[in-house]
Amino acid sequence: MFNRNKKDSKIDLEQHQMLEDAQKRIKQKKRLFSHFVIFLIGSIFMIIINKILGYGKTYDWFIWAIMVWAFLFVIHLFDVFVTSKLMGPQWERSQRERLVAKQKQKIAELQKEIETDFPLSRINKNNE
Repeated sequence: MFNRNKKDSKIDLEQHQMLEDAQKRIKQKKRLFSHFVIFLIGSIFMIIINKILGYGKTYDWFIWAIMVWAFLFVIHLFDVFVTSKLMGPQWERSQRERLVAKQKQKIAELQKEIETDFPLSRINKNNE
């Protein structure tokens, strides 16, 4: 009645992990949207400063500033929709499993090497 099966706890753990991954993804998209809104407001502000207020009126510096900022925004966009999607939780999980399997294989090879170099039967005979 009060005990949980291991199967139930595994499902709960998986659901919890999926929920955390979804929350991280939502946070990424929210930050991207905020970046876009700030980019638009900042771009308009730079145009107003240059054209209407006359700061640096001899040169249209706002074009270069907006282009640099747009480039940074595109990098952020690429990170959220390409890099994070390709290297998301499933990719991390598969990489972790691959590395663990590789380490287990190395450990098994080392144990086999130790057993061939120092067999237990010879050690036991020396102790007697």
